[in-house]
Amino acid sequence: MRTFVPKPEDFNETWYLVDAENQTLGRLATRIAGILRGKHLPTFSPHISPRTQVIVINAEKVKLTGKKWTDKEYHWHTSWPSGLRSTTPQKLLDKKPEEIIRRAVWGMIPKNRLGNATMTRLRIYTGSNHPHTAQNPQILNLATRKPRED
Repeated sequence: MRTFVPKPEDFNETWYLVDAENQTLGRLATRIAGILRGKHLPTFSPHISPRTQVIVINAEKVKLTGKKWTDKEYHWHTSWPSGLRSTTPQKLLDKKPEEIIRRAVWGMIPKNRLGNATMTRLRIYTGSNHPHTAQNPQILNLATRKPRED
């Protein structure tokens, strides 16, 4: 038997729509990262980027558990002396709400050329409107687990 090795042309372009309203950030980011990498496909191969596009709407309504809105910090360096900067998710939500989801998904994608190409297929919007209705995106319901009733 011969081993099937998928090629980039074996994948059809697929668009998915994800609503981030009342979704926990980490769980949402893992599902989005898996879809962008193609792990949901039976022909998954880690060296090929499938042609899946993900649209995330309502980015400003994502949830964080515990006291992460004030205690969690995002750090970066400006490459200048004393250039270490940091911000909290609450401050980032006021300036750029889509950046919270983008940073969470980037943390779950490989840091190489394939990962950079993968992140270009992620589109995040605040509000429920997006300009990609012509692509007929499939709606993904990521709330598969029901919350516990205690």
